[in-house]
Amino acid sequence: MLPLARWVMRGTPQAAGAAALAAIIPWLFWFSAAVAALVTLRRGLGPAMPVIVAAALPAGWWWMQGDTIPLASLLLVTLMATVLRSRMRWSETLIVGALVGAVMVQLGIFLPPGGAEPLLDQLRQSSPEIERMLADLTEQGVATERLAALLIGGVTGLIVMLASVACLALARSWQAGLYNPGGFRGEFHALRLSGRELTLLVVLVVLGMVFALPALTMLAWVPLLVSGVALIHGLIGLKGMNGLWLVAFYVLLLTTWPMILIVLLLGFIDSFADFRGRLARSQ
Repeated sequence: MLPLARWVMRGTPQAAGAAALAAIIPWLFWFSAAVAALVTLRRGLGPAMPVIVAAALPAGWWWMQGDTIPLASLLLVTLMATVLRSRMRWSETLIVGALVGAVMVQLGIFLPPGGAEPLLDQLRQSSPEIERMLADLTEQGVATERLAALLIGGVTGLIVMLASVACLALARSWQAGLYNPGGFRGEFHALRLSGRELTLLVVLVVLGMVFALPALTMLAWVPLLVSGVALIHGLIGLKGMNGLWLVAFYVLLLTTWPMILIVLLLGFIDSFADFRGRLARSQ
């Protein structure tokens, strides 16, 4: 995809056209967001604004059709690209992205028109088993509409956050491939949360639990998950291991919950232990 990225960076018309066209096509919103992020990373927010607007117009149309993911991903990845360009730290970028994503969820922008109740009505009509289950939850004092709203908003917000991180990583890899070969690999392999940043995430999780802000509790762990993934990449890179190890890792990560917990735990411990630094010094 690097030749396509090179063509996009020839000028604003090419970038704006590619971003707009990709935003029109369903399930290509990620490419549109990555193009906007690439231009933002390379030229800054101001020069990238025509590209962002070109991508936002089709994404806004999809928003009016009920699909909030394309526009939300575009806005979030643009913000994260701006922070990364300014601060040059992935950890800070991820924390800012998680905070903004949590605000989006809490504002309810990912809920369908009319809230969750129409969806619950459709589920009740579609299956007697679901109707009985919802009735049982109601009898137990569970606010089913609030629970459904939390699930819809939380899952959608998590998808937007992960998609934005992936788009930003893709844009950064394009930028490195075009202007700084090998730069992204070294940058990502070195990604590690500092003790202060980890403490901030823990505080955010606690605040989310205390003040009943479940979105904050859910999304605050995304930076830690990404840092754990970066740790695995870094260790495999330092040991010079075969790329098939990464393939096996991602298969396990995407198919098993325990692997996600292990990666989170490794990212947590690495904030204090610095496994990559120890391994590099021992070689």
